Amino acid sequence: MTLERDPFLPTRESLLVRLKNWEDQESWRDFFNAYWKLIYAAASSAGLKDSEAQDVVQDTVIAVAKKMKDFRYVPGVDSFKGWLIYLTRKRIALEYRRRERMKGPVEARAEQLDWMIEAENLPDPAGLDLETLWDQEWERSLWEAAVTKVKTEVSLKQFQMFDLYAVKERSATEVADELGVPVAQVYLAKHRVSALLKKELTRLKAAVTQ
Repeated sequence: MTLERDPFLPTRESLLVRLKNWEDQESWRDFFNAYWKLIYAAASSAGLKDSEAQDVVQDTVIAVAKKMKDFRYVPGVDSFKGWLIYLTRKRIALEYRRRERMKGPVEARAEQLDWMIEAENLPDPAGLDLETLWDQEWERSLWEAAVTKVKTEVSLKQFQMFDLYAVKERSATEVADELGVPVAQVYLAKHRVSALLKKELTRLKAAVTQ
């Protein structure tokens, strides 16, 4: 039996297995779509410029591709998230080293960063907690995936009512007047969409691999 591909759940454990095949372009595209924003956010928050953060994304994905065949995922023992954070942290360190090499020797010495010496022990600039940032971005990614899925399950007007009332925090009366619906429908839309989002988030968190 062939399982239906779920575009809203791109980081299942099965994806980690498929990534061991370099020729599986669709799985690598799923991986990139699922993780590039997290890697970019980590690099950007570490003080890198846009172009440098994009280089970190590219270099990290390449590092994953090279090392994926040796990665072993055992739920409860190994953490894919921890491994990916480790690779991202190293790429951030290397990007700073690359920046230093492009400077003149005098300028480079004046701005030498002690924390660049050991990439494995790279402290987060300005007190950045990379793991906390990662978790925040991950939660945002799950939320966006849940919203995308739920939008396919409700009418456009229902989602508009939910968005204006629950997300943008407009009053129920204002939303009802703007959309030309009874106030009771605004409350019902909020209740229904909220329940669907909660259900979808629970499903995603139970099934995806960080």
